[in-house]
Amino acid sequence: MRVGQGLFGRLLVGVGLVVGVATAQAQNVDVGLVNLLSGDVAYAGEGGAGSKAQAFMKVRQGDRFTVPAGAQVRVVYFNGGRQETWKGPAAFRAGALAGEASSGKPTEVTTLPSTVPQRIAQVPELIQIAKLGRSGGVAVRGSGRPPRLTAEQQTEVKNAREIYAKLRSQSTADDITPELYLYSVLQDFLLYDDMKPVVDEMAKRQPSNAEVQALVTWVHSRTQ
Repeated sequence: MRVGQGLFGRLLVGVGLVVGVATAQAQNVDVGLVNLLSGDVAYAGEGGAGSKAQAFMKVRQGDRFTVPAGAQVRVVYFNGGRQETWKGPAAFRAGALAGEASSGKPTEVTTLPSTVPQRIAQVPELIQIAKLGRSGGVAVRGSGRPPRLTAEQQTEVKNAREIYAKLRSQSTADDITPELYLYSVLQDFLLYDDMKPVVDEMAKRQPSNAEVQALVTWVHSRTQ
């Protein structure tokens, strides 16, 4: 009897450990990205200390955001493409598909086309590539001839431009989500000449954005 109880107890412990690990992994999954930020927005991960939110930071399920008066933050969720803008004073917790309000509510909610969120998810890595492309402050120059695309690849680029045009017509003047989306597609095919007007457009819309300036410098260095 005791043996059975001991085995059953060990099974329960094992199940508990599996559930605990699964829960922890779910909480550590990136569910979104901050793609617009102004003001001193604070955030804290599950059980973590608070810190200042950063533009283009990944958002994990359970992250808590505090938006003071005069500040704003926008998060795009990868699964489902929901995009929320929060203006202070407000506070929310990032869920798997949407923000869960603690105070206030989103001032704007839109749904991005299905192909856009996963492209936007690549933005932090693309910015890092641009920054790493400058060794000792000197950009690596020249990209050679642009690659010759297959018919399928040309179609993908054409479709991306159409989606970009639609996004641009629906976005505010300082929103560079459409440009970031198109940039990510063009980057896949190393189409630096085509990327140049895209980054220039980003810089025009957000001239003080340091990450955008890194993309501008990188792309211009590759087209010289």
